[in-house]
Amino acid sequence: MAKIVILNGPNLNLLGKREPEIYGAQGFDDYLPILSQAFPGHELIYAQTNVEGELINLLHEHGFSAAGIILNAGAYTHTSVGIGDAVRAIETPVVEVHISNTFAREDYRHRSFIAPHAAGVIVGFGLKVYDLALHFFK
Repeated sequence: MAKIVILNGPNLNLLGKREPEIYGAQGFDDYLPILSQAFPGHELIYAQTNVEGELINLLHEHGFSAAGIILNAGAYTHTSVGIGDAVRAIETPVVEVHISNTFAREDYRHRSFIAPHAAGVIVGFGLKVYDLALHFFK
C-alpha cells in the first residue's frame, strides 16, 4: 500500500465555511473519507496547518519515506521561498494543488515558489484536484 501524504496550508481548515463561491461548500474532513474509499490502494495521511514552518517540517518528515505528497500550500504558494526550497530538497515527488483556478484570480496568485520543484500542478477543479493528484501516484 503506497503512503500518500496530503498537506493543506493556511486557511484550508475553513473549507466549507470560507468563501464557498470560490472554495466550495464541503470541508476537507468530510472529503477525506471519500478519497480514501476511492483510492483503497493508498494509505492517505492528512495534515493541515496554518504555520509555514510546520509545513516545512512535514515535508522534511515525509519527504524521504512517502510514495508521494499532495501539497496545497494555500497563500504560502505565492510567498514562501522556504516551502519551495523544502520541496526541492526532498526525494518524494510532490504534486501542487489548488482548489480554485489561481490564474483566474489576483495577479499575485499567478506565481508559485513550489511549481518549479513539483512533479506537476493541478488547479481549478475544486476538491477534485486531490483525486486528480492521486491518479498520478497510481
